[in-house]
This record gives sequence, C-alpha cells and structure tokens, in this order.
Amino acid sequence: MLVLASLEREHADIIDKFKKAVKASVEVVNGFYVTGDADFGLHVTACTVEDYEEFTRRFFYVNPDIKGFKTMVVLDRIKAGFAVPIGSPSWY
Repeated sequence: MLVLASLEREHADIIDKFKKAVKASVEVVNGFYVTGDADFGLHVTACTVEDYEEFTRRFFYVNPDIKGFKTMVVLDRIKAGFAVPIGSPSWY
C-alpha cells in the first residue's frame, strides 16, 4: 500500500514522535516526510487486506495526532530502486 498521512498539527514534537513510530513499524518499509496535501508518504506492506486493516487500527486510529490518511493499493510494481544517477543522462 502507498499511504498519505496528515497530522493534526505540525509541531516539531508531534512530527518527531510520528517519525519514531514510522521507524519502529515493521510494516512501514519506506517513509517520507513530504510537502503538499499530506505530511508523510508511507510504503506499507501487509499480507492481506485484513492485516492492513489491523495495522491502520493500531498505527493510525489510536494516534490522536493523525488528522487522516489515504490508502492507495499497489496493483503492479512498474519500477523499483533507489539508485541515484550520477552525471548527465545520455538523452540530454
């Protein structure tokens, strides 16, 4: 799943607490503090939809600092990797 999460307030202590929760979660395999409509983008793994629902109850619903979250189900991984290209691409 790809999840966009928004916090109730943007205070440093709330942000830091959420970052710690993300780092401690085994279900969250990648987490990003982002700009835009959401505060965080998360890549969450779950074996079943029921497992994901249990994760949302434990991770989001019990946290009063969470304003809301939106889930996108990944249907197909088109490209994955975190390599950073160095130098000028040949297509410039």
